[in-house]
Amino acid sequence: MFDFTGRVALVTGAGGNLGRAVADAFRVSGAKTVLVDRDGKGLQKVFPDLRGSSDHLLAGDIDLMSPGGLGGVAAQAVERFGRIDILVNTVGGFRAGQPLHETPMETWDLMLDLNLRTTLVAARAVIPTMLAQHYGKIITIAARAAIVGAANMAAYAAAKAAVLRLTESLSAEVKHAGINVNCVLPGTLDTAQNRQERPDADFSKWVTPEAVACVILFLASDAARAVHGAAVPAYGLS
Repeated sequence: MFDFTGRVALVTGAGGNLGRAVADAFRVSGAKTVLVDRDGKGLQKVFPDLRGSSDHLLAGDIDLMSPGGLGGVAAQAVERFGRIDILVNTVGGFRAGQPLHETPMETWDLMLDLNLRTTLVAARAVIPTMLAQHYGKIITIAARAAIVGAANMAAYAAAKAAVLRLTESLSAEVKHAGINVNCVLPGTLDTAQNRQERPDADFSKWVTPEAVACVILFLASDAARAVHGAAVPAYGLS
């Protein structure tokens, strides 16, 4: 559908369900990839065919809570490929089930760290390179909760709303430098883990990671060159 030959895509959380789908989609479309994950051994297991590849870089044991690790990966990617064209940050997390006044502060900290801080760290790592080359595509991941809050998920909703505001603000800062920054709002992902946790749900209404990856590839393509600061829903039928 899209041709990313000659482009370099950095995907964080590449060992997860959405990250793997995004990474596979970019590879099929011809991109060179920089695949980042906190679980180094898991990343190797997910992408065994990429070990030692000159067109792909596996970066495991990278904690996006700390800016230094991903900054080093970005520098290594530029040294190997000469550029970073695309960033997709799929790292995030979900905790819910308690009213605001009963939600532990540790849960608030966790949601802000996993969702907002990782997005911030990832963006900061690639922006200087994208500014220097006058080209870049940054896609962040929020959720429906970013625009519509719900009972018993205040921490998660607030964190995802912050991701969306960060996306809009960053877009306003860099859009005149040839960089598109946009956000995807996935619905409930149809994964084995979610099916196990919600066995009575109607899985046909959920959205597959592969379908969300298609939306991400569009935003990473030059077909979306006029799209800046958008929040694109990918809810499936939910």
